[in-house]
Amino acid sequence: MRVFLVHVRDPQFYAIPREEHQSRQGRKRVMGFPPIGIMSLSSVLKRAGHECVMFDQANPDTPDEVILEEIKRQKPEMIGLSFLSTTSFPHAKVLARQIRAQDSGIKIAFGGVFVTLNASQVKKQCPEVDFICRGDGEELLLELLDGIDDPESVGGLTWAEPDGTVRHNPNRTILRDLDQWPFPDRESLELDYIESMPLDVPAALSLERFCTMQTSRGCPFPCVYCDIPALSDGKWRCRSPEHVLGEMQQLSDEGYRSIYLTDDHFLLKRKRIREISQGIIDRDLKFGWGCEGRVDSVAKDQFPLMAQANCNFLAFGVESGSQKVLDRLKKMQTLEQIEVAVDAAKRSGIERAHGFFLVGSPDESEQEILQSFRFAANLKLDTFGFNRLCVYRGTPLWHEYVQRGIIDDERDWSKWFKCSDIDPTILPSEVVNRARQKGYVRLFAHRAFVRPIQTFKLLRAFSRHMKKRDILALLWSPFRKRELTRAPDLPATFIDLGMTAPERETKAA
Repeated sequence: MRVFLVHVRDPQFYAIPREEHQSRQGRKRVMGFPPIGIMSLSSVLKRAGHECVMFDQANPDTPDEVILEEIKRQKPEMIGLSFLSTTSFPHAKVLARQIRAQDSGIKIAFGGVFVTLNASQVKKQCPEVDFICRGDGEELLLELLDGIDDPESVGGLTWAEPDGTVRHNPNRTILRDLDQWPFPDRESLELDYIESMPLDVPAALSLERFCTMQTSRGCPFPCVYCDIPALSDGKWRCRSPEHVLGEMQQLSDEGYRSIYLTDDHFLLKRKRIREISQGIIDRDLKFGWGCEGRVDSVAKDQFPLMAQANCNFLAFGVESGSQKVLDRLKKMQTLEQIEVAVDAAKRSGIERAHGFFLVGSPDESEQEILQSFRFAANLKLDTFGFNRLCVYRGTPLWHEYVQRGIIDDERDWSKWFKCSDIDPTILPSEVVNRARQKGYVRLFAHRAFVRPIQTFKLLRAFSRHMKKRDILALLWSPFRKRELTRAPDLPATFIDLGMTAPERETKAA
């Protein structure tokens, strides 16, 4: 069976100047993480004997019109649209309804993070879509293609009877054996992705061949702003070190020189980290790599080995410099643990340590916002991002707001909100923004005068691959005015079939 998989994105977040789109190898070059969800599904489909064609709308040359023309020309039997967040939902709806208007017989499926959490609502709002795929997509998609005329037998599927009655099949058992799936199909999508920092304005770090990997899924911690535990039933699952190293060997042999692990929490299992790091060293793999993890990880003693294995970037979810705010967010970490973890990373020789921070949390005062900036200034972080707390459906904070009458779950399910715009226990947005701007001024000044060498090295790294105007835009980004508080209402149409961890949308200001 021929299947199209489309990763739907809002292109404004991924575009780079058109004159820079072409790479040295003649492939299109784009900013943003590769769509590892559809890449993984493509390899699963091809191993099972199906034909798969992928599109990533980070590529400005694949707008809806081009995809619709390819559908008309190649006539796939099924189309899956993959997207991660609320903000991409309107764009996906538009494309799905265009597909249905063009071809009434083609099967359309949605999947991924957003639809997993909102399956019944999405199906009712988008009757043009045949199937809503919930949770991990590999096994589900194979069963769906094998029994496309008998959707009742496919676990994890939401669909509708001919009379319009929405059916919600039982959830699938969460598979723990992730080694059974082949490595993602990275070569069929002829795009090169630029390695960038996880900042408000993308900062290019290199033009080396870059990709992402996922070595584990899920997170068991109860942070109130995060929907990952709801997606994974509070479970953490991982691939074996041998399977991970097999993929890394392949990537190294194919010329990839920078890899980012998209795991929600890579630092969870010391023995596994040690075996992966030692395997990279023993195999003499040629890439640098980065990952994310919690500061309370028991794996801090593995940082020296990770650095020896070319781990050059480590990101921590710091969130706040106030213990009261950390406790309110249910981070289950202390300020001392943050200091110890960041210090351990830098002493171990990890080149860049990054801190994710949140401002505008419930019951947070203006002084506590500024306290977070002072805390960041005293940490040995190389980079940092301070973003306003947002609330998404599926998070504990969303459920709290529903109970408090701040959010109407039936009316607001497809939206996201900056918490300071809706929660009376949070400072008004203009106060939060003013405090954040004041904090950034002090933080930048502190870094420039107290740690000038660290600041110079970072700017020099940016200047290797960025124009001066882009570096200035990066430095100015914390001070620019931001007005968008929710996804725009666009005409409706869309599909999705990914199963990667969500991009850090809870951090997106």
